[in-house]
Amino acid sequence: MPKVDKKVKKIAIAASVVIAVGVVAFGFIAVGFTAALDDFVFFALLAVITPIAVLNYIDFRWKKAVDEHLPDLFRSMVQAQETGMTLPKALEDAAKRDYGPLTAELKKMTIQISWGSNFEETLLAFGKRVGTVLTLRTVPMIIEANRSGGRVEKVFDPLGKFVQSTLMMEKERKTQTRPYIVIIYIALFVFLFTIVLLFKTFFTSIEGTPLLVTATASPAGLERTFMHLTIIQGFFGGLVAGKMGEGSISAGFKHSSVMMVLGWLALRLFL
Repeated sequence: MPKVDKKVKKIAIAASVVIAVGVVAFGFIAVGFTAALDDFVFFALLAVITPIAVLNYIDFRWKKAVDEHLPDLFRSMVQAQETGMTLPKALEDAAKRDYGPLTAELKKMTIQISWGSNFEETLLAFGKRVGTVLTLRTVPMIIEANRSGGRVEKVFDPLGKFVQSTLMMEKERKTQTRPYIVIIYIALFVFLFTIVLLFKTFFTSIEGTPLLVTATASPAGLERTFMHLTIIQGFFGGLVAGKMGEGSISAGFKHSSVMMVLGWLALRLFL
């Protein structure tokens, strides 16, 4: 997957907000300030969340692919330096191989070095451009190893093992937190089942006439209230799932989108 620049994210967010405002404005003109306006607000909220969720997922997959190829890159540089190559030359040799999305970044670095850019500045620019936690941690180590001189390849071998162990720990953490994400989805389904059960048994009779109606709460009003509660639970439940699963609240927008759509469909189909 390609890298998503911050500029693209800002443009997408701005466009999504404009579309959402347009949807709400159209809904207000079409149906006024009535219960039907809720659907327009719901789709406007989806118009804001969905593009952010898609871009965050694409960016996450790109960064994950970069991190997964870092150990292979370090092993390649160790082998190149053992043959007598300098660190910039080893980097240039590594850029000729396939390291997924990392290859394009390596080629940028070799081009910058060939144009006379300082090796350390090139590495710092690489770390800032990629922006993953592992690259930001390993770049300073590579710079210090280059400054110290000597057998720099001795640094890359443990550095590759460090990256590999970090990736394994991250996979283990995701495996352990996956059941809790499932519990969040199950909680939404239980909530929806309870709402449908209440409406089918307590709020309406077999003939469809209201059983439990008060002066302040009609079945239509209760249905609208439960719809609002479902959307709120789906939105914030998705954010919690993203924080638990990937360590980032913004990563939960995809869960929020899925849970909100499931909740909206369930209430629209069964109530």
